[in-house]
Amino acid sequence: MAEARPGRALPTWAWALPPVIALSLVFLYPLGLVVKQSLTPDGADGLSLAPYQDVFASHAFRDALWTTVWLAAGSTAGCLVLGFVLALVIAFVPFPGGKAVARFIDVFLSFPSFLITLALLFIYGTVGMANGLWTDVTGAHTGPFQFLTTPWGVLLAEITYFTPFVMRPLLAAFSQLDTAQLEVASSLGARPARIVRQVVLPEALPALAAGGSLVLVMCLNEFGIVLFTGAKGVTTLPMLVYSKAILESDYPAACVVAVVNIAISVGLYGLYRVVSRRAGA
Repeated sequence: MAEARPGRALPTWAWALPPVIALSLVFLYPLGLVVKQSLTPDGADGLSLAPYQDVFASHAFRDALWTTVWLAAGSTAGCLVLGFVLALVIAFVPFPGGKAVARFIDVFLSFPSFLITLALLFIYGTVGMANGLWTDVTGAHTGPFQFLTTPWGVLLAEITYFTPFVMRPLLAAFSQLDTAQLEVASSLGARPARIVRQVVLPEALPALAAGGSLVLVMCLNEFGIVLFTGAKGVTTLPMLVYSKAILESDYPAACVVAVVNIAISVGLYGLYRVVSRRAGA
């Protein structure tokens, strides 16, 4: 009885075709349309750099770019400091419910950003709990907490929402830290601040870099927090895309801003991937 011959195996490149085709249809093709539209002025048939020249020369774009950069940098710095302190407390300070808090961090990462913004509005909004308590006690017509619709309110909301994205890799790094190093340093008379500076911080630097890079990329592209805070004077690049496309119907300009935002994000994402590989995240 003749043995059945095994079927011819598909070449390796054939297995890559389905995901490449799906990625091209879902992402690359729309991205190509955005880039093409950014090079096509209204009423023109050929490609031109005129939309880029007009957008780059506009005061609104420069303000939006600066606002986006400083909000993202400020939020990242705040998340790094707050996330490091909170992760230290959860990892090394025993208290009831510490493990439950660590698990809640994982759940928090799944929350939409506008949910945190709404929570802050309920507390610090114009008619929020804090202002309501103030007016009830003092009899004033308005409360003192009016910062939520300013850039500082956006900064607070972004730090509140993105801090767990720094804490997650930090907690993973702290769980692998050899506690014998801490015990030896403590037995030699080192104070907690020195132990943190010389023992814990060097081990946490890769996780801090990875978490900070991720937060920076996400803050650059954040739209919901800025929109839901109602900060009318705060225009970031994503908000400028929305304004140009939806409110002004200036699609070439909107696409130009989108391409710039994508270029910055992809560059920072590449940096994040390099840092993540080195940190083992």
